[in-house]
Amino acid sequence: MQKIIGTGLSGLVGSRIVELLKDKFEFVDFSLDSGVNLLDQQSLADAFEKNKDAVAVLHMAAFTDTNAAWEQKGDKSGICYQLNVEGTRSILNLAQKYNQYLIYISTDFVFDGTKTTPYLETDTPNPIEWYGETKYLGEKVITDSGYTNYNISRITYPYRAEYDKKIDIIRKVLTKLQNNEPVKMFSDQICTYTFIDDIAQALEYFLENKTTGIYHLVGSSSHSPYEMCLEIAKAFNLNKDLISASSLEEYLKSQPVGSRPWQKTLITSNQKATNIGLKFKTLPEGLEEIKKQINYGK
Repeated sequence: MQKIIGTGLSGLVGSRIVELLKDKFEFVDFSLDSGVNLLDQQSLADAFEKNKDAVAVLHMAAFTDTNAAWEQKGDKSGICYQLNVEGTRSILNLAQKYNQYLIYISTDFVFDGTKTTPYLETDTPNPIEWYGETKYLGEKVITDSGYTNYNISRITYPYRAEYDKKIDIIRKVLTKLQNNEPVKMFSDQICTYTFIDDIAQALEYFLENKTTGIYHLVGSSSHSPYEMCLEIAKAFNLNKDLISASSLEEYLKSQPVGSRPWQKTLITSNQKATNIGLKFKTLPEGLEEIKKQINYGK
């Protein structure tokens, strides 16, 4: 069984990947829980040395709180920059030292959200807020390094059936509707929601084939947050009258000068990934799979 060094394995996405792939790969958790500090170069170097027989590194750990990141904008000593950029630099240097295949998990937030057609891997990133900027700088650490044994996989709005430690946007809305609580969401923003199990099967393929390059591992449909709520109500037979539309444009006008900017249109294409045989569910298909996994209505 191939040994895989993993960071961020206890998170929303990482824990599900381990659940689904643990019988195919031996995952070694690099985290504070296992005594590895990604921001302590000696701690990280020692951990890599102990696991130099690992064939790959799956780097998922990141500072992902976009609002908290914005408060750190421009601060290279802040935890967002340190983890997303310098932590990635340290991971890359050690993966390179031991010639290990590196998968770096990135985000659609590297784009500015102004393109009305789907973002492709060949599009030039132009982040407009600090989280996206640090993730793009993390990408550049890898792409500018001269190391070629890497894969950058961008994911978007991940969701899953169950996970107690963090409630994703889909389950947050589902819980509100189940509790007969009103939900108000933007109708003039577009996002691409991604079923985490599909991300896992794509990463399994990459780890087995050591696929290099940049890929978008994203869902096969894009929706406004308002439409997303309606899809949830439809799939779970809940009251759609609880759902109302709001405007991102109006929200941004009401914010103080200097507030965090928001990407308006983040339609992300998975065509490159599907061209090699990978499959990603639409949001309605993902919701149906969630219903099966939680035995909803049975």
